[in-house]
Amino acid sequence: MGMAPGSCSRPPLLLLLLLLWVGGRLAVLAMRVEPGGPGPEESGDGGLPAGGRVKRGWVWNQFFVVEEYTGTEPLYVGKIHSDSDEGDGSIKYTISGEGAGTIFLIDELTGDIHATERLDREQKTFYTLRAQARDRQTSRLLEPESEFVIKVQDINDSEPRFLGGPFIGSVAELSPVGTSVMQVTASDADDPTYGSSARVVYSVLEGEQHFSVDSKTGVIRTAVANLDRETQDRYEVVVRATDMAGQLGGLSGSTTVTIVVTDVNDNPPRFPQKMYQFSIGETAPVGTVIGRVKAEDADVGENTDMTYQVQGEEGLGAFRVTTDSSTQEALISVHQPLNFEAQAVHTVVLEALNKFADPRLTDLGTFRDQTIVRVSVLDVDEPPEFQPRSGPLEVQEDAAVGSVVGVVSALDPDLAGSPVRYAIDRSTDLEWIFDIDPESGAITTCQGLDREAAGWHNITVLAMEADNPAQVSRTTLRIRILDVNDNPPELATPYEAAVCEDAKPGQLIQTISVVDRDEPQSGHRFVFTLAPEASGSPHFALLDVEDNVAAVHTQRPAFNRQEQDLFLLPILVVDSGPPALSSTGTLTIRVCGCDSSGSIQSCNATAYVVPASLSPGALIALLVCVLILVVLVLLILTLKRHQKGHLSSEEDEDMRDNVIKYNDEGGGEQDTEAYDMSALRSLYDFAESKGGGGGEGEGGGPGLPSERHSLPQWGQAPDTDFSLFRDYISRKVGQADADPSVPPYDSFQAYAFEGADSPLASLSSIASRSTGSEQDFSYLSSWGPRFWQLAALYAGRRREDGREEA
Repeated sequence: MGMAPGSCSRPPLLLLLLLLWVGGRLAVLAMRVEPGGPGPEESGDGGLPAGGRVKRGWVWNQFFVVEEYTGTEPLYVGKIHSDSDEGDGSIKYTISGEGAGTIFLIDELTGDIHATERLDREQKTFYTLRAQARDRQTSRLLEPESEFVIKVQDINDSEPRFLGGPFIGSVAELSPVGTSVMQVTASDADDPTYGSSARVVYSVLEGEQHFSVDSKTGVIRTAVANLDRETQDRYEVVVRATDMAGQLGGLSGSTTVTIVVTDVNDNPPRFPQKMYQFSIGETAPVGTVIGRVKAEDADVGENTDMTYQVQGEEGLGAFRVTTDSSTQEALISVHQPLNFEAQAVHTVVLEALNKFADPRLTDLGTFRDQTIVRVSVLDVDEPPEFQPRSGPLEVQEDAAVGSVVGVVSALDPDLAGSPVRYAIDRSTDLEWIFDIDPESGAITTCQGLDREAAGWHNITVLAMEADNPAQVSRTTLRIRILDVNDNPPELATPYEAAVCEDAKPGQLIQTISVVDRDEPQSGHRFVFTLAPEASGSPHFALLDVEDNVAAVHTQRPAFNRQEQDLFLLPILVVDSGPPALSSTGTLTIRVCGCDSSGSIQSCNATAYVVPASLSPGALIALLVCVLILVVLVLLILTLKRHQKGHLSSEEDEDMRDNVIKYNDEGGGEQDTEAYDMSALRSLYDFAESKGGGGGEGEGGGPGLPSERHSLPQWGQAPDTDFSLFRDYISRKVGQADADPSVPPYDSFQAYAFEGADSPLASLSSIASRSTGSEQDFSYLSSWGPRFWQLAALYAGRRREDGREEA
């Protein structure tokens, strides 16, 4: 079986088809059955013949088909032929694989293969198929299935394309010729291994005056050396790519490349003006901004950052220049106080220079510029100025009232000889210790001075124009009070010492030190002696140890506290003056009993032992605690007594304010454990009868109260007396009726209703229409011991009502 390529009917392709036909003649597949072998027999699976040896061989090349075929008839690809084909149509040729039956069709009788669709090599370069030869009657496979390839032959049908756009590159201005900017690459979909269809060359269509492109690599380079960003900062370059190595008939594509020219610091700062003028008042405080000046720079970014500085000695001290980092402006401010009278006009040379200069561009010149700034100082009405002083004022503390401490002076800077008035800010001298002459400025004392009370005084002096008191200036004066010896020395503390009865002569008892409120310039020097009345004391001696300290020693071998247990030793202390002052202090010495080690056991015939671990502070704290406890006990007793007296108030006390509420039903009349009856009984005062024993008098009436006692226990006595309650209520009602300013008190009694099924009748007097005399409460006695007192109460009331009716 062999395959042969077909030919194309189109004249331009005659040569190509002729070559393909010649190559196809070589693709012949021969299959022979050796002679002498048995005839062909079908195998059990309907495959190749069984028995005998069959010699087969496939000899062929690839099939080729041209892409982009535009003819109306199917394109002939090739032919499949078997040696056993005798032309009688007994062999059936079939193909399978990629495109079989759709793109590629085969003639079952002749084996001719045709392409029915337009092929594109850029989409698929080859197709793999399998060929079979079968017996048409039995479908027996006459030859083994074999695989072959149909390659799509390329033609130049795809133009170069630039992928990955847009293309944006950058190059620094003033770059030398040939500086690489960027690289562009075009791709061609044609077969790079066949012909020159995919060989691409590059060229510049637009922008060739400033840029060039490498024809093979597509690298864009600068063509000139004077690219200036300030003149043009962006270029649009059109690059073209052509296939077929640029030959005639090749396809081409183009793209636009944007090239941005970046800035370099090639422009120095320039001031728009050669002179600037500003004005400011002479009283402007230090730090006040006078004006802003800005130098222009044609560069961008950090290349415009600049600094400003003052040139020349004239403007260095009075003014200060800083740079505003956000606006790149020079801020001119006051650095020292200005004075119109001293200098009315200042001329400042201001220089601007780039902060980041490029050393490669130094040949272009100096990157700095200068301008002149004239500052006019305006005259302002200023307050007087104090003449400076070298130090504080000093005055002796014993200076007489009205003594001159010092003189302050102030001058009007606007007008020489203008009168100035002086005063003291009294908020700094509330006690009016000093005064000042309003015209001369002499400061005098208004009262006596005391260095020990205040050694320094700080006062504020005001100076103002006589014609315009609103113009005021201030200065602070420090006045030092000089010391004079006007305070005698005194003992540092009230000294007390103790000496043992068996003390030996020369034993140290106490060390004495003194204090002196004065501060002599040469320092303190004190002399200690015993007072004249004790100079001949046989018991003690005073020794001056020459360190402003004296020591007291014993002179006799022993003391007897039975004879004398207390010594008062007067000590005379004299300072060094001048004038020398002295004072006498007393040292209290107690004679005490001591043990063998010298520890004090008792003094003044009263023994005491002070533990070593208990300090005097702890003893004081203990005494304070005891005193507080005593005070608390007394306070509690006083409060209890006051409460008891309050409960035992007068007879006309308002009973409504003394209500004891328990909120507990309790156990009845005889339950004395649930209530504190003493609180109730103490609210009332009951009196016994005049005849004693609480009985009635001779006339049968109630007795007068004779003493205070608790609420009586009501018994079964039929003659119970309710006159006390009735008199009290009547008296209160009369008081309330007689007082128009006091609103009457409402009395509301609430009775709980037991219900309709209670076997006992109600005791309430509200539902009863009969008088008390018509009711009989004797049945209450039959209710038990708990109601006996209630029965006695109502029985007594009934008898009392009967007597009133009689």
